[in-house]
Amino acid sequence: MEDKRLKATARLLEVMNTLRRECPWDREQTFESLRSNTIEETYELADAITDHNLEGIKEELGDLLLHVVFYSKLGEEEGAFDFGDVANALCDKLIYRHPHVYGDIHANTPDEVMANWEALKLRKKNRKSGTLGGVPRSLPALVKAYRMGEKAAGAGFDWKQKEDVWEKVREELGEVETEMKSGRKSDLEAEFGDLFFALVNAARLYGVDPESALARTNNKFLHRFNYMEEQAAAQGHTLHEMTLDEMEALWQQAKSKE
Repeated sequence: MEDKRLKATARLLEVMNTLRRECPWDREQTFESLRSNTIEETYELADAITDHNLEGIKEELGDLLLHVVFYSKLGEEEGAFDFGDVANALCDKLIYRHPHVYGDIHANTPDEVMANWEALKLRKKNRKSGTLGGVPRSLPALVKAYRMGEKAAGAGFDWKQKEDVWEKVREELGEVETEMKSGRKSDLEAEFGDLFFALVNAARLYGVDPESALARTNNKFLHRFNYMEEQAAAQGHTLHEMTLDEMEALWQQAKSKE
């Protein structure tokens, strides 16, 4: 099995060398030109994982691996790093951040492992960047809010009891309602942001990934709404021609079929 993996890796690196040398498209690519494609491939992998499509996961992992190899090739051409450097740096990082496996630190729960992980990450980072400096600027806002809350908690800035977060949620909801009455749109946007951030932290404290939770609800809404449109069309109507009560009846039908 190990020989198979090593041979496959060597083959992939050689294919990348050939493409970079002989393919007009591959020759033109840069770090910057590949960036948006890498983001797209990451989301395609996320879709396959959400669908638990194992064949799709395998394919999308391959597409993402291509980007890792491609960036490594670009780094090699600039004399900065190659694939071996990338892999070895990752191994060094994993060993450093798992002292409970490779050292004499004890961590018996996933939470203890994560606390050690964040502390070690911060120790290695430039102190000027601070605890939140490692959160990528380009993350989607929901994911970024979760990661910032997670990192702040790792530094000890969190609610003493997870139940206490609901007081903050209720506070922010009240401020949203107040701004709705004031009519100041910019202030209302800010208060909605505060409410979303509080809800993200509530999800984190209760062990829920808010991105996955919202994706699940999005898919549920999509399937129910598509059902409504299909049933309306079967009756010779569009949703625009139906009353809210008629649409609600179709919505309940869609729910009953789940």
